[in-house]
Amino acid sequence: MIKKESHLILLASQSPRRRELLSCTGLGFDVTSADVDESILPDESPANYVLRLAEAKARAVPHPGLPPGEEGTSSLSLRERAGGEGIVIGSDTAVVDADQILGKPRDAREAEAMLRQLRGRTHQVYTAIAIYHPEGGMLETDLCISDVPMRAYEDAEVDTYIQSGDPLDKAGGYAIQHAGFHPVESFSGCFASVMGLPICHTARTLEKAGVSVSADMPQHCQSSLNYDCTISSAVLRGENLG
Repeated sequence: MIKKESHLILLASQSPRRRELLSCTGLGFDVTSADVDESILPDESPANYVLRLAEAKARAVPHPGLPPGEEGTSSLSLRERAGGEGIVIGSDTAVVDADQILGKPRDAREAEAMLRQLRGRTHQVYTAIAIYHPEGGMLETDLCISDVPMRAYEDAEVDTYIQSGDPLDKAGGYAIQHAGFHPVESFSGCFASVMGLPICHTARTLEKAGVSVSADMPQHCQSSLNYDCTISSAVLRGENLG
C-alpha cells in the first residue's frame, strides 16, 4: 500500500476534461500523455476494451509530467521523483450502442452518422480507471457503465453542432456537457463518467491504493459540473452504479 503522506499522482491523459474532473478530488497531480494503440481486438467486449486501454495508458508512462514550461528538462523516473510512492492514473471511455463501440469520428460525415444513430435512443458509456504503482507493481481497476438517453434533436441542430467542430474529438461525436447542443435528457447517472473520468469511482479506487481524497469531493464535482448527482454516496460505498 502507498503511504498516504508520500505520493506523486500522475494523470496519463492530456484531456482538459479529465484534468478538470480530477482536480475535484483536492489532490495535486501532474499530467502527461500516454501513447497506446487504441485498436479494438477481435471479439473484444466494450468492458474488456476500456479496461485494457486504461491499464495500458497507466503502464505506458515513462516518467511523470512536469509543470508547464518545464517539459523535457528532467529524465527522472516516477520512482526517483516520488521516492517509490508515485502512482499513475489511466482512464479510457467508449460510447457503446448495441455492443458497437463508437470512437471519435474521423470527419464531419462520420460525426453526422453517429449522431443520427444515437438520436432518440439510450446507449451506454463505458469508462474504466486504472491506478498503477510502478514501484510496487500494484494495479487497481474500476469500471463505470452509464445509460445515456439522447433526446430527439433535429437535423438542423446536428448540422450546427458539427459546424462548431466540437464532435470531432469526442467519442460518439458528442459532449454531454455542451451547452448549445445539450444532446442528453433525463440523465441520472454519473455525469463525470460520460465526460471521461468517474470521480467517485476514481476516489474509491484511490482509497484502495492508500490515497485519500477530499471529503468534499462529491460537492466539488457537482458544483463544477452544475449537476445534482443522486448516486455518489452509493458509489463511494462500493455499489456498482454508473
